[in-house]
Amino acid sequence: MSDNEYSTKKIRRHIVFYGRVQGVGFRYNAMYAAQSYGVTGWVRNLYDGSVEMEAEGTEESIDRMIQAIQNGRYIMIEDMSVKSVPLENDRYFRIK
Repeated sequence: MSDNEYSTKKIRRHIVFYGRVQGVGFRYNAMYAAQSYGVTGWVRNLYDGSVEMEAEGTEESIDRMIQAIQNGRYIMIEDMSVKSVPLENDRYFRIK
């Protein structure tokens, strides 16, 4: 998708990541990437070995944040469950 195809409208996504996503620095990579791309929300580990996240920003900023996380060392995202959720207007991104 080219840069001019992205909207500047804010969206919020609830995402669950599956694969090698725990014990590999995923949450810290997510927090760093979120700060780099101006994304707010949160991330946390789930008991089944997956990682849950809510990310709020433009579609482009969220996509770029996920790409940055995928490029993290040792992280291997095998699947993602994504759904739109209402905006919450967080002030920052945090690890729960």
